[in-house]
Amino acid sequence: MVDEQNRTLPIANVGRIMKQILPPSAKLSLEAKQRMQECATEFISFVTSEASDKCHRENRKTMTGDDICRALSALGLDNYAGAIVRYLHKYREAERERVIASQNKATSSSRDEDIEESDQSGQPSLQADETPTPLMNIFI
Repeated sequence: MVDEQNRTLPIANVGRIMKQILPPSAKLSLEAKQRMQECATEFISFVTSEASDKCHRENRKTMTGDDICRALSALGLDNYAGAIVRYLHKYREAERERVIASQNKATSSSRDEDIEESDQSGQPSLQADETPTPLMNIFI
């Protein structure tokens, strides 16, 4: 029983997804949630197994989103594959933007700290134990 629960989607999440498409006044029985949980888990296992087999044939240990999209197509689920490819593309683009924004924020923060450390003339201030070296004199 414990192993079976570890291989299924959380029933609360399944119920929440089901409720999103239903009218607000609709009720969901526990049995309906359980059947959908079984179907969704089986579907995910089916697609993942196909993708895993392909990775195994290619001697790869890591399965990617592209492998899932190809598995959907190979299983004749091209409509799903197209939707997942579009979602994957948007997800990757959003991740790139997030990383760039994070890098820009870190760079901006680093520049702000450098400005705060410089003296009033805008030149970097030396620490107490630093003596100017010829290379540092270029910047001072």
